[in-house]
Amino acid sequence: MTRDYVTINKDVWNADAENWVQGGARLWSSDPMWGIWGLPEQDLNLLPQDMTGMTAIELGCGTGYVAGWMAKRGAEVTAIDVSDQQLATARRLSKEHGTDIAFIEGNAETTGLPDAAFDFAISEYGAAIWCPPDIWLREAHRLLRPEGRLVFLGNHPLAIICSPESGAPAEARLHRPYKDLWGADWTKVEIDPSGICFVLTFADWLALFREIGFEVENYQELYAPETQTEMRAFIPAEWAQKYPCEQVWHLRKPG
Repeated sequence: MTRDYVTINKDVWNADAENWVQGGARLWSSDPMWGIWGLPEQDLNLLPQDMTGMTAIELGCGTGYVAGWMAKRGAEVTAIDVSDQQLATARRLSKEHGTDIAFIEGNAETTGLPDAAFDFAISEYGAAIWCPPDIWLREAHRLLRPEGRLVFLGNHPLAIICSPESGAPAEARLHRPYKDLWGADWTKVEIDPSGICFVLTFADWLALFREIGFEVENYQELYAPETQTEMRAFIPAEWAQKYPCEQVWHLRKPG
């Protein structure tokens, strides 16, 4: 991928920011729930229960609700996003909820923050999908202290290779090769064009973690609840009840 994905994705999120205000406000006021299906934290355990005394960073924070959840659990939180319009919403909601979060407008691939400054890092559909893994994961590793943990949630490879290149909903057939998978360019699709996202094959994820120096603590594949009947983010519930549409990696930086 040689196109200027940073500018492309920034422009996409600035243009779409107003459509995420209501959802952001709802999530700021809710208990933690994850992914496009709103799966409950008590089932997934993506966050430490008590974050008192911890320093934490959200990489690609959008409207900042994950940062807000961590602040409410006692963490000292920094959150970074490339979209100034998304950050405007995040800062307003943070003020409304009385949380003290350091919001930074910038690229999660090159934060400019000090080495080994954080105990915990997280990304839900932020840097996790909008930045090339070999770049942003190295930055996350640099930011973490020894024994620090990184959790990130994004598209499952199956959700990408089963999605037509036109942008139509995912279906039970393969539309893209799995070999050499890097992600998808949604900028010129026929249906609801957006940005450029990134995802790897399982083997390439593991090779990259090993090269950077992360250890895998856990891996989760996420499905739609059986009660769901609608389509979200061009993933039909019926499809996502049979095939995982999202994945979560739990990583540790060894001491």
